[in-house]
Amino acid sequence: MNTNRKISNLLRTEDWLSVWIGVIIIAIGCVAVLTGWFDFSALSFKTWTVGETLAEKDAAKVVPLLEQLGSWAFWSKCLRTVLILGTLFGIAVKLQGEKLKKFIPAFLLLFAIAVIVRMVSAEFTLKRYLEWAFWALLIGLFISNTVGVPNWLKPAIRTEFYIKTGLVVFGFSVLFSNIAKFGLYGLGIAWGVTPIVILFMWWFGNRVLKITNKPLLITLSAATSVCGTSAAIATGAASGAKKEDLSVAISISIIFTIIMMVFEPMIIEWTGMGQIMGGALIGGTVDSTGAVVLAGSALGPEAEQVASLVKMIQNILIGFIAFFVAIFFARKIDKTGKSEVGAAEIWNRFPKFILGFIVASIVASVIFVPAVGAEKTGAINKVLGQYKDWAFVLAFTSIGLDTNFKQIAKSMQGGKVLWLYIVGQTFNIVLTFAVVWLLLSGKIFPQPDIKTFTHKEDKIKAKKEAAAPAPAAEEPAVDFVEAEAASK
Repeated sequence: MNTNRKISNLLRTEDWLSVWIGVIIIAIGCVAVLTGWFDFSALSFKTWTVGETLAEKDAAKVVPLLEQLGSWAFWSKCLRTVLILGTLFGIAVKLQGEKLKKFIPAFLLLFAIAVIVRMVSAEFTLKRYLEWAFWALLIGLFISNTVGVPNWLKPAIRTEFYIKTGLVVFGFSVLFSNIAKFGLYGLGIAWGVTPIVILFMWWFGNRVLKITNKPLLITLSAATSVCGTSAAIATGAASGAKKEDLSVAISISIIFTIIMMVFEPMIIEWTGMGQIMGGALIGGTVDSTGAVVLAGSALGPEAEQVASLVKMIQNILIGFIAFFVAIFFARKIDKTGKSEVGAAEIWNRFPKFILGFIVASIVASVIFVPAVGAEKTGAINKVLGQYKDWAFVLAFTSIGLDTNFKQIAKSMQGGKVLWLYIVGQTFNIVLTFAVVWLLLSGKIFPQPDIKTFTHKEDKIKAKKEAAAPAPAAEEPAVDFVEAEAASK
């Protein structure tokens, strides 16, 4: 009986089904890239414009929207994406005992809305300043608060399911090898500060602001201290946050990410902090990974590399934070009685998709990078990242469709949540700056030579000079992933 129940849980619960869907997508993506037998890439829009005058470098990346929509490659990828996602989620819905005839038409409309979201967010100016997550929420909210959401669409609005699946796929891109590229510097900045900020915001929200919505409190704390959207998704699921809680946390994070992305590089440059320290500060304080790269690039190439590395090392914490949040909420927050929650109950409540995230990260880091190299693993992640994005855009669109402004206003608790973010982010900036100065100012520890892990020509040149006195020819600079591949 117990065995049958365990098998049933593995095939019928949303948590486990999200793991299996993620594993299937990862497995197919690996086979497709490593063998080259077939194309598994999903639909993605290239950058397009509505008439902006662009620099030559930016203009070279632009493909007119009508040209994209008029190509067979676009529609074949669109068909492939909706068939793969529709089939996998459809089978999962069927295994949960629900009717496919209700899910399929609803999913097709949801996917069509998601396509519009991806199209809008690929426009040059909008893409530069706002991520697709913002547009998914905005378009979903616009529909839900104007014409409303028809009942027949609701079977496809499965926010948590899409989120969990996307996070399992995302786990494959979180490589532990990134730690080695910035060593103790990155660990000190990314891992030393983050837990302290979460604990501070939890204390401040509980004791000072007296916020009663604990899932929203921990979700916003994680979004502020780790990496915005992804951390909010994982922590929200682990703590049992409601859709409107997640929407509030992500909305606040996105708004302030835009502000910090624009003004933080300007302030850093004005203070003369330098690219290495400035990039590390950006990587540790700007919430979104995409915004981190953009803000870092505004300072210079070294700042961009350092900011990206700090943020990626920080991203590794997502699964572990969600893991501890799940245990903490099961034992301390969600207790229904006076007795202590046991191990069995913790396991029942624990979100299994987090295991999928961690295992995917370990497999990529321990097996794939050593076996096939960083370059091939990066190529796999490029394909998998497209499916991760689609899962997330379906989730964010669902959040918008399932939320109204009255619910969001209620969740703000009289402005307390906004104050929580402002105070928490201020504390995060001050503490991160202190650690960045301690590690990277050169006053106490030597500054790392960024070129040793962002450019391969130095290594190649050194080897050639050791073998012969003749000067070596320069090779073009490459990014840190290629550098790692070259060093192996």
